[in-house]
Amino acid sequence: MIITKTTDGTSLTLVLEGRLDTMTAPQLESELRDSIEGIDKLFLDFASLEYISSAGLRILLSTQKIMNKQGSMVIRNANEGVMDIFDITGFADILTIE
Repeated sequence: MIITKTTDGTSLTLVLEGRLDTMTAPQLESELRDSIEGIDKLFLDFASLEYISSAGLRILLSTQKIMNKQGSMVIRNANEGVMDIFDITGFADILTIE
């Protein structure tokens, strides 16, 4: 998985490319842990994300809890396959998705 990070003041955008699964979830978790302090707007761009597993969903949930305390988290450009996973798991009701 490739993660591209852009910071604009207190806004952070992470663009994810590839698969967010058991093998790559620690990479995202580490990037988020190192980057979200002082951030009040977190955008996750999933335009190039091919797949998300339960390991990826766990990271999204824990990040959402952190961002609820310090600002907001928005997922953008999720493809149909990823949206299906969000719908089936109920994450579509928990996350802010544009």
